[in-house]
Amino acid sequence: MKVLVTGATGYLGGRLVPRLLAAGHEVRLIARHPSRLAEAPWAGDVEIVEGDLTDRRAVDEAMTGADAAYWLVHSMGAPGDFEASERAMTEQFAASAREHGVRRIVYLGGLHPPGVPLSRHLRSRAEVGEILLRSGVPTIVLQAGVVIGSGSTSFEMIRHLTEVLPYMPAPRWVRSFIQPIAVRDVLHYLIGALDAPPEVNRAFDIGGPDVLRYGQLMNGYAVEAGLPQRPIAALPVLTPWLAGQWVNLVTPIPRRLAVPIIESLQYDCVMHDHDIDAVIPPPAEGLLPYRTAVRLALERERAGEVETSWRNAAAPGAPSDPLPSDPDWAGHTVFTDERTRACAAPAAELWRVIEGVGGENGWYSFPLAWAVRGWIDKLVGGVGLVRGRRDPHELHEGEVVDFWRVESLERGRSLRLRAEMRVPGRAWLELSAEEAPGGGSRYHQRAVYFPKGLAGRLYWWAILPFHGIIFAGMANRITAEAEAGAREHAGASS
Repeated sequence: MKVLVTGATGYLGGRLVPRLLAAGHEVRLIARHPSRLAEAPWAGDVEIVEGDLTDRRAVDEAMTGADAAYWLVHSMGAPGDFEASERAMTEQFAASAREHGVRRIVYLGGLHPPGVPLSRHLRSRAEVGEILLRSGVPTIVLQAGVVIGSGSTSFEMIRHLTEVLPYMPAPRWVRSFIQPIAVRDVLHYLIGALDAPPEVNRAFDIGGPDVLRYGQLMNGYAVEAGLPQRPIAALPVLTPWLAGQWVNLVTPIPRRLAVPIIESLQYDCVMHDHDIDAVIPPPAEGLLPYRTAVRLALERERAGEVETSWRNAAAPGAPSDPLPSDPDWAGHTVFTDERTRACAAPAAELWRVIEGVGGENGWYSFPLAWAVRGWIDKLVGGVGLVRGRRDPHELHEGEVVDFWRVESLERGRSLRLRAEMRVPGRAWLELSAEEAPGGGSRYHQRAVYFPKGLAGRLYWWAILPFHGIIFAGMANRITAEAEAGAREHAGASS
């Protein structure tokens, strides 16, 4: 089947495309900026039409020959009259699909209660569904609530609020009932819709097996992330607008997204029927419970650790894998300190110094600070600096270096150390050497820290003033030591 996907640079579209390809479908995309798809491992396996969904010519080109089309775009948080913009784009898309003989439209809308005033965001998504259902092309509208997976805006709001706030003053919507659904299960329904009988033309509610209050979603995340459960107080004085400003202040979620999401949480958001089961049966292994979905999302991130898992993927990974098209505020918070230095010594001499760090050789900057950090670690029950290292010159993967462990070693090029000192989070130190064009070498140093909860963020901010001394001094001294070694070897050979 030839399938057109809109919104491929978005959260769900980017995860749907490789699964459609794996199922044997031909996939065509329409994208305003195809360059944003260049890093996707499947980019060479799809046809891409460059164009905007407001451009009827581009839409017609993309629709030509398509058997089915996915509408996975929305203008949440867009400036101006986004409702009118979405209405116009949807009507044009529907008309093009009808004229080109498309046999199925699939749309993912928002789960919403009947008979209540909807937020602008949910109202617009409901109207989009109605336009598609009236298009004359058999349409399946899937109505989902909070989608659980790294990169989903709703999930990221849960993540960041829970990790940052030890106490949550919140609006009344924390007591609203929500039926979350794992991103894996959303993709199951999206793909299954292609096989629905041609006469099916209606909206279906979809959701996972759990119905929870929003506050329970936050504390369920806390349990899976290894954080204490958060006391939550519902405050009637926080309007959706004020709550949006609060979320924007304490999380990286942009205000333009936070406000419409919060406005959508004013009422219970649960399935009103399970009619979907007669058209698209649930996955054979069952729908994922909320905490299982959270656990999988966190496990996939932890498995990737410093490097994200999409970079070297040749086939679809788990739906919770991060993608290059995900927004920069998606995923766990990562703090980094990076330093690069030019070095007159050859890369081999620079590597000799890198591989010799720690133990008796020290860390090449502010030795008192490193010693104090080791004493503090011992006082709180950590390993401290007393372990040293097995050999003063050569390292192997898995070995100890003071309060670090060698996690990755590419001899002559790169060393990655994982911290084993007591910190509220996880930390790595990466050191590398490479030949420089024209002679000499280049030194690169990166400290990476994944904070755990508010304590982890406070820890990073507390030591931030010392980074300029410790990490800059370390980079300067390591390159200087390599250059001195190179001069010494040159003098000895002459």
